[in-house]
This record gives sequence, structure tokens and C-alpha cells, in this order.
Amino acid sequence: MHKETCERIEALLQSLSPTSVQVTDNSHLHVGHEGAKDGGGHFAVTVVADVFNGLLKIKRHRMVYQAVNELFESGAIHALEVEAVTHEEV
Repeated sequence: MHKETCERIEALLQSLSPTSVQVTDNSHLHVGHEGAKDGGGHFAVTVVADVFNGLLKIKRHRMVYQAVNELFESGAIHALEVEAVTHEEV
């Protein structure tokens, strides 16, 4: 449904030099949800990157949100579930 947005999320997350990025479109689970009415998708991402070493979970999430912020601003993303881990934590 939101293939282009998934691809754009993955591309934007490359700024974190990840060893792995997985993007899942969960929009179908939120049909009828208020945010879904405007076309914004619900996504989940798992990002594995060394840049997260030594950082608290909240800082890791902020980095991910900052990387994809343009998609929130454009309305392409309504909600984003984040798992941000290092290679050692996988």
C-alpha cells in the first residue's frame, strides 16, 4: 500500500550507517483510525547500527525520528514504531 514510503524510510535511515534496516507497513492494522483518514501510514522499523552504542533508548529513537522527519512533516507517516539496537544487542 505504501511501498514508496517504505523505500523512502529505508533510504533516509541510511544516514545512520546501519548494518540492517527492516521497514514494515502496518497501515492495514489501523484502517479507520483517525490518523489513517488523511493517508498517513503506520510503520515499524528495526534499525541495527553502531551509532547507537552507549545511547539510551530515547536518544536512539530521537535519532531515527530525526532521520525520517520529512515524512512526518509531509504526512506520509502518521505513526512509527521503532526498535533501534546495536549489532551486539541483536
